[in-house]
Amino acid sequence: MPSLSAMDFARLGKFINERTGIKVTDAKKTLFESRLQKRIRRLGVKDFGEYCDFLFNGEDAGAEIGHLIDAVTTHKTEFFREPGHFDFLADIALPELMKAGRGRRLAVWSAACSTGEEPYTIAMVLSDYGSRSAAGNLDFFTVLATDISNGVLLAARNAVYREEQVLPIPVHMRKKYLLRSKDRTKRMVRIGPELRKKVRFGAINLIEDDLGCIGTADIVFCRNVVIYFDRDVQQRLLRRIYGRLAPGGYLFMGHSEAIHGLGLPLAKVGPSVYRKK
Repeated sequence: MPSLSAMDFARLGKFINERTGIKVTDAKKTLFESRLQKRIRRLGVKDFGEYCDFLFNGEDAGAEIGHLIDAVTTHKTEFFREPGHFDFLADIALPELMKAGRGRRLAVWSAACSTGEEPYTIAMVLSDYGSRSAAGNLDFFTVLATDISNGVLLAARNAVYREEQVLPIPVHMRKKYLLRSKDRTKRMVRIGPELRKKVRFGAINLIEDDLGCIGTADIVFCRNVVIYFDRDVQQRLLRRIYGRLAPGGYLFMGHSEAIHGLGLPLAKVGPSVYRKK
């Protein structure tokens, strides 16, 4: 397979940075090259130079931009990832928000949902909370899940997972919210239709797109996203997300991420959990 020259790497990195704000560092070059070689084989172009020409000048290059972004980002996710966040959500955030009189319809935004494990986890936790309180089970919340990649959004909408992927889900939730394949040899499960109805998916570029379509969210999960950006873009991104967060709303971020020095009026209320003042 052709190798990725420094010039083509720089061209592609600049293109990605301008489109998404993601900084493509030299440390990512080997992985980036390996992933793009698969695209070169699929498209039938001879080398990275021709691939760049297609991407920058081709009439049908629009769909390829998503594959390019996938090549430089990692869609690592799992059900109940960083479980302390979901304990905080159920034990502290939800009771506080319900007590504050937000009514029976909480709005939750999963800002980088990948293949759906995070928003479906959120929906399970909220549904479980509703069944144990006066909230009314599935009637008091909606979840909006967005990502820049149409490929992962397709998988998220399908909501089909291998049995080993759902092992982090508590047993009582697995029984309540998952459907096993009729063909038991496939060892696949699907999120049940009632829970799927509570999660809406959409393609959003957090840097470029107008976030007005998001509406106001009581809870925002934006975890392991800002690590891809330099400080200036982080500040711009978090200010945009802050603008969609309701007063008193909660922002959940990744444990390796911080908002110190960004000038946002958010109070830290838990490990990587912030509340809008």
